[in-house]
Amino acid sequence: MGARLFGTDGVRGIANAELTPELAFRLGEAAGHLLIERGSCDSHDPHGSRGRIVVGRDTRLSGAMLEAALVAGITSCGVDALLVGIIPTPAVAFLVRDLEADGGVVISASHNPPEYNGIKLFDRSGFKLSNDFEFEIERFCLADHRIGAPHRVKRPTGDRVGASHHIADAHERYIAHAVRTAECSLEGMRIALDCGHGASASTSADALRRLGAEVETINCDWNGTDINVDCGSTHLGAISSLVAEGGFDLGIAHDGDADRVLAVDEFGNAVDGDQILAVCAERMNVAERLANSTVVATVMSNLGFEAAMGNIGVSVERAKVGDRYVLEQMRTTGAVLGGEQSGHIIFLGHNSTGDGLVTAIQLACAVKFASRPLSEAVKIMTPYPQVLVNVPVADTTALAASRAISDAVASVERLLGERGRVLVRASGTESLVRVMVEAAEEQIAADACNCIAEVVFAELGGTR
Repeated sequence: MGARLFGTDGVRGIANAELTPELAFRLGEAAGHLLIERGSCDSHDPHGSRGRIVVGRDTRLSGAMLEAALVAGITSCGVDALLVGIIPTPAVAFLVRDLEADGGVVISASHNPPEYNGIKLFDRSGFKLSNDFEFEIERFCLADHRIGAPHRVKRPTGDRVGASHHIADAHERYIAHAVRTAECSLEGMRIALDCGHGASASTSADALRRLGAEVETINCDWNGTDINVDCGSTHLGAISSLVAEGGFDLGIAHDGDADRVLAVDEFGNAVDGDQILAVCAERMNVAERLANSTVVATVMSNLGFEAAMGNIGVSVERAKVGDRYVLEQMRTTGAVLGGEQSGHIIFLGHNSTGDGLVTAIQLACAVKFASRPLSEAVKIMTPYPQVLVNVPVADTTALAASRAISDAVASVERLLGERGRVLVRASGTESLVRVMVEAAEEQIAADACNCIAEVVFAELGGTR
């Protein structure tokens, strides 16, 4: 897995090669020990109560294998595993609080291809772990595991070993919660839904229908090897084609674990996370529900978003890429709305992490309240042309030390002045450097972006 286990969003890698059952066991053991310890809960207290951790997964073929290993690690610490099955990541974050558990774990690689998998952890409040806590878990996992080596934590025996419990109403709890977040009925709306052969197949359509919408679904089945393949939020072609046939108010597309969502308007045109955030921010501002008149975006968010918010008197705070960093900034500033261009949108009054279903509901309600189609609602924002190139590299850690790359970036920034910007960053989940350039004209942005990308490729030993 490299020098660090944790990337931007949990531990991730090719299942059974990089993310192995052995590593899953150790992560489960670390979660069972450290989450309970941090929660000041004694899993063996005099009253007989145990620590409890919620465990969910997406539809990947490797999910059951990794779940078995993870649960073995959790229960080996004398902690109970609450199994909620195939379910969206935000549902686990919600269920941790709803079930009054001590933490949660999701087995998912989110938007990545089917051969990948990942493990994400939540604390007892449903928040993703801090960097410091992740380092603590890493130290625990990477300690000496040779046969015969002394074990760091004494394992319980007999009736003190943890147990697994299947939570039969987990999906119903989450669906009911999502429905309660709506400020209106969706009666009369016709919505197309692409579940990306992922976890949202068990929740999103049901929730939208309970709110009165007519819902037509695609890619809501799965075989374990089709998650995110030419569908969902990473491939909008399928949902765009369906909506373009006519008769829909909007289309919704989830990624594999439904912590993000992208949309298409009634004509099938893509609506990204910045635009969704802008439409929802406008609605919340009008309804006087936008705390401190502030919204949190990321360094990747379009300059057009910032301009749009300025036009309605809303301040924009920028965070590092990753919904965990958006959340940190939200908690620091008191904001209740934040998100990413990729479609991770956090409504802090409704959930503690990016929630694709809640976002879809909020967007549909905003469109209904505006009494105008989505294609008109998104005109609140005029995006700057933005070009993104993902450069495959041998070593992302060498990015910061490259003088040639920093010189290339500085040169482009001088050229663009105040009418554009540059962002070059290492991916937190893949061996890529992402080069993004915004400019007033698309050709200028494309030329500048390609220029920097070529330097990155040459300097960091990229592989085509």
